[in-house]
Amino acid sequence: MTGNQSRGEAREEALALLYQSEITGGSITDVLAGCRVAPGEYAAKIVAGVGEHLGEIDELIGSHLSDWRIERMPVVDRVVARLATYELLDELDVPTAVVLSEAVSLADRYSGGRSRVFLNGVLSAVANQVRL
Repeated sequence: MTGNQSRGEAREEALALLYQSEITGGSITDVLAGCRVAPGEYAAKIVAGVGEHLGEIDELIGSHLSDWRIERMPVVDRVVARLATYELLDELDVPTAVVLSEAVSLADRYSGGRSRVFLNGVLSAVANQVRL
C-alpha cells in the first residue's frame, strides 16, 4: 500500500496481516518480514503494536467475554477485537467512536452473523474501561 493509505485502508490491511499470522501460526514479526510489499505505515504500526501487547490485549478482551474464551472466538472476530483494542489503548488521537465504528464495519464486511453486535458490545466495554 502507498503512503497515502487512509486509516480505514490501514485497518483492513492490518486485519489481513493479523489474520495471516493466526491462520499460519507464524509470528507477527515473521508475517511483517515476509511481506513482498511493505505494509502501509499505520497498518504496520497496528500489527506491530498488537504483537508487542498481545498478552495485555487478549487479557483485556477476555475480561469482557461472558462464559467465553478468546480462543473460541472466530478468527476474524478475534483479530478485529485485537486491532481495535490496540487502537483504544495506544492510539489516543483516534476517537473512541471511530475505533468502534471501524471495527464493526470490518466485522460486518469480513465476518458474519451477529459478529458486529457481539464485537460492538465487547469493544464498548473495553473502551469504557481504558478510555475513561
